[in-house]
Amino acid sequence: MGFLTRLALKNLFRQKLRTLVSIIAIAFSVMIVVFARGYVVGLIDSLTSEHIQYDSGHLKLITHEYRDQQRLLPLNYPVDGLGDLGLAEMIAALENIEDVTMVIPRLKFGAMVSTEDELVTMTGWGVDPERETAFTGIEDYLVEGRMPKPGRLEVLMGSALLDKINRRVGEKITIIFNTAYNSLRGVTFNIVGRTESGIKLLNEVVFYLPLDQAQRLLEMDGQVTELLLVTADKKLVPRVLPRVQALLAAHGEDGRYLALSYKDTSDLLFFMEIAKVIYNQVYIFLVLLACIVVVNTMLMIVKERTREIGMMSALGLESKEIRRLFMTEGAIMGVTGSLVGAASGSLLNGYFAKNGIDFSAATSGFSAEVIFNSVVYPLSSPGNTIFAFFLGVAVVTIACLIPARRAARLEPSEAIRN
Repeated sequence: MGFLTRLALKNLFRQKLRTLVSIIAIAFSVMIVVFARGYVVGLIDSLTSEHIQYDSGHLKLITHEYRDQQRLLPLNYPVDGLGDLGLAEMIAALENIEDVTMVIPRLKFGAMVSTEDELVTMTGWGVDPERETAFTGIEDYLVEGRMPKPGRLEVLMGSALLDKINRRVGEKITIIFNTAYNSLRGVTFNIVGRTESGIKLLNEVVFYLPLDQAQRLLEMDGQVTELLLVTADKKLVPRVLPRVQALLAAHGEDGRYLALSYKDTSDLLFFMEIAKVIYNQVYIFLVLLACIVVVNTMLMIVKERTREIGMMSALGLESKEIRRLFMTEGAIMGVTGSLVGAASGSLLNGYFAKNGIDFSAATSGFSAEVIFNSVVYPLSSPGNTIFAFFLGVAVVTIACLIPARRAARLEPSEAIRN
C-alpha cells in the first residue's frame, strides 16, 4: 500500500461519523440505482416478451386489409396459403426459412355469452394447443384443468372471465359468434381449464379453443387470421424479415400479405426503448445527488486541514500529489459505498425477482388491449450490479476533483498563516 493511500485512510478515520455519513449516502444512491435499473429493465423485458407471445410473435404475417380493421377481428381477410400452396404448405415454407424456429397459427374472432344479467363479450382464439404451449408457456398460468384437445368442443378460460359468466371448470357454456359468412351461430362447449395471470387480456377477455374446431365452426377450413413467426432471438428479426418478404414476393403474395416486426405492431415498445435511455441519465443524476454529500465533506476537510496542507507543501509534497491524496480519499469512500450499495441492491432485486411486485390495484383500470402483466419481476443480474458499482465509483471519484483541485492550489505560506 502506497504512502498516499495509507495517509488517505488515516485521514478518513479522523472524523468517523462524517465519513460514515458520506459512505451511507453513496451506498443508498447506488442501491437505488441497482433496484431501479433492475425494475425498469425487468418491466421493459416483460412487456416486450408478453407482446411477442400474445400479440405479434417476432414477426406477424397478416393481410393488408386485416391490419386496418384488426380491432374488429374480421374473418373475411384470412391468411390461407401462398399461390397454389395451402395453409399447411405455407407454414412449412415459412419454417424452412433460416432462423425461423416455429410458426404459430391463430384464428381470432369475436364472441359473446348471455348470462342472466348481461351479455358478456369476449374474444376467441383458435390455436394449435401443442404449438401455443411451446411458444407462450400458457400452461404456466393453468391453475385448474387442462388445455383443450384437437377434435373436441372444449375451451380454456381465465378466472375473471369465468366469474363474469358464472361458470366453473367442468361445466358447459354456450358461446354465440358470427361465422365467416356473417351468420349467427351458437355452440355449446365444455370448459376444461382455467388460467390465472396478471395479464388482463388472458384473464378477462380471451378464451382458447382448438384451431381445427374454430376453423370448422367459423366455416374457415384451411384459413387463419394471422401467422406468428418465432426466431431463436428477437435480435434476429432484422435478418429474417427480408427473407420472409422475399418468399412472399416469389409467390406473388407481397401485395396481399404484410410481414411486420414485433416493434412495428406496438407504439408502446418504441416509447419504452426511449424510456430506457432516459432512465440511464436518471441513474447518473441519483449518484450525483449523493456526491453533494461527499463533495461537501471533502470541502470541509480541505478547510479544516488548510494549515496541514501548507505544511505538506512546504515539506516537498507537490500539488499533483496533494490532489491525488484527496482524490484517493474520495475514491475510497466511493468504492466502499458503491460496494455496500451494489450488494444491498442486488439482494433487494433478488428478492423481488423471485416474488414479484404486484400492481394489480394500480393497473385495474388498464385496457385489456395493453398486454401488461400486473406482477412485475425486476431483473436480477450480475451485469446490473457491476454497472451500478462502477457508476458509483466513477461519478464519486470525478466529483472529488473539485475539492482536490482546491486543496492542490493552496499556496504553502498562505495556508500555514491561515
